[in-house]
Amino acid sequence: QVQMVESGGGLVQAGGSLRLSCAASGIIFSRYAMGWFRQAPGKEREFVATISWSGGRIDYAASVKGRFTISRDNAKNTVYLQMNSLKPEDTAVYYCAAKRTYFSSASELEYDYWGQGTQVTVSS
Repeated sequence: QVQMVESGGGLVQAGGSLRLSCAASGIIFSRYAMGWFRQAPGKEREFVATISWSGGRIDYAASVKGRFTISRDNAKNTVYLQMNSLKPEDTAVYYCAAKRTYFSSASELEYDYWGQGTQVTVSS
């Protein structure tokens, strides 16, 4: 059974930082590209960041580039999202997702497994 469990969300003031983690089980983690997506209230889910299975290719949404960093530890079956300089518009439920190929992707349609999400709230 595949499980993806996010953690690290919470309430933070604008300008602050949070580090999200997503621990995966039930898959050969090192064979999956990973992604982070988010969904704000009343909006559709959107791409945040993605990393290939080796970590050799990383892409970010323009809105978070330079502030967020995605990384992975294949030995721990975990992907991370370091979020710095947070803004109120970053408030959303953040989801991690796993894609069963090397290549990373910004399209949520290409992901096979999803976590339950973790809430991030940034106050102004």
